[in-house]
Amino acid sequence: MTRIFVPCDSSALALGADEVAQALVAQAAQRGVEIELVRNGSRGLLWLEPLVEVETAGGRVGYANVEVEHVAALFDADFLHGRQHDLCVGVVDEIAFLKKQQRLTFARIGITDPLSTEDYVAHGGLEGLRNALAMRGADACQMLIDSGLRGRGGAAFPAGIKWKTVLGAVADQKYVVCNADEGDSGTFSDRLAMESDPFMLIEGMTIAGISSDATEGWIYVRSEYPHAVKTLNRAIEKARAAGWLGTDVLGSGKTFELHVVMGGGAYVCGEETALLESLEGKRGIVRAKPPIPALSGLHGKPTVINNVVTLASVPIIFARGADFYKNFGQGRSRGTLPIQLAGNIRYGGLVELAFGVTMRELMFDYGGGTASGRPIRTVQVGGPLGTYLPESQWDIPLDYEAYAAVGAVVGHGGIVVHDDTANLAQLAQYAMKFCALESCGKCTPCRIGSTRGVEVIQRIRNGDTSVKQVTLLRDLCDTMLNGSLCAMGGMTPYPVLSALNHFPEDFGLTGAPQTAAA
Repeated sequence: MTRIFVPCDSSALALGADEVAQALVAQAAQRGVEIELVRNGSRGLLWLEPLVEVETAGGRVGYANVEVEHVAALFDADFLHGRQHDLCVGVVDEIAFLKKQQRLTFARIGITDPLSTEDYVAHGGLEGLRNALAMRGADACQMLIDSGLRGRGGAAFPAGIKWKTVLGAVADQKYVVCNADEGDSGTFSDRLAMESDPFMLIEGMTIAGISSDATEGWIYVRSEYPHAVKTLNRAIEKARAAGWLGTDVLGSGKTFELHVVMGGGAYVCGEETALLESLEGKRGIVRAKPPIPALSGLHGKPTVINNVVTLASVPIIFARGADFYKNFGQGRSRGTLPIQLAGNIRYGGLVELAFGVTMRELMFDYGGGTASGRPIRTVQVGGPLGTYLPESQWDIPLDYEAYAAVGAVVGHGGIVVHDDTANLAQLAQYAMKFCALESCGKCTPCRIGSTRGVEVIQRIRNGDTSVKQVTLLRDLCDTMLNGSLCAMGGMTPYPVLSALNHFPEDFGLTGAPQTAAA
């Protein structure tokens, strides 16, 4: 019996994967051929979806962009034995885009059935949790610190320090909260992880709970991810039935329970304290710090808050050891980062690589240049409030400190490519407008500053390029950068100033002085 793999994540579903799967089953039945259909996760080669894979003696052979009308011809071409067809892309593991990657966190994604506990264990699942259960909490926290894992959600704070702080706090209840409110433009690694390998996140959160003495976890998923919510809930039921969750995790006598909640639909709820407010049933408004969530978080109790990719990276660290993980990367940026290629890019998808790769390598060696065929003019890194990098900065290694040195941010690893038709003044104005729309309104620099920013940029775009207007825009950015309560207002100046500094001609200016946030 031949095994056929058809992905079931949102990107593939949007392109007709369910219909293709049904057509494959129907065509096999019509021809009297026995097949086993496996709904796997996406490999992250999104320009090839739906990517149908057939298991052969020589590896899994892929057929790209399959539509219902192609199915009969695939059977005619004997695709069940990996034979040639116009849609055939060869052995999937040998595709250059995938073969050159360093997949640690995403090693199982696209390989396994996301909801099969047997598949998960057969591919290394639970090894990390078993090791964590045999460790003291302090030793587990130290292992995470030694691994160099930093938060993959944007702030890049050492994950182990958060865990250690929660472990050391005295309280009758502690929590683990997963920030799955993935809202940055060009990002989808959280969604891909939740839909394609949910047990990895469940294991990572359970390790976090065991290590910090937290007994209850919450996954806060953005409202636009209904498929992720459905998959997580089914995976949690299966994990609980298998004894991976509950009052006796893997027979250890330790307790950890897990729940999923759908977010309120606000971008600012990606900020950890606004997320906590929303999780408590309140309006998502940023909290002033201190106290930090590790000491007073959900319901005022000590809380570990990490994003999906951070927690999903935990199992392999505990399975393979801190030294194994920290040997990837450079400087203080250790391990790997799932990088998402989006925007005007020929080969859009997910690339997991060790820190140190350059933007030029990502855009050309992996992304293949623009989809339009025109020259790349700039790339925005770090979401809608990230900087626009000019070509002079494309060879900087992807590294938290190296990017910070030029006023840029790595953020959640999303990059959005723009060709030479992009107008950076227009994009800068959009950043201010986005902030005005999404601000929680608690602090004046963000709430009022973004509104005034839209107006000032419009005046400049209308032709008032006087020193007065440019100075006003820079002063406004400085106020937002240094006076905002959270990164919502504090980062909005990044795209504005980088556009102003590196692409002054789009504002009608002949030149502009550099600033620290360029």
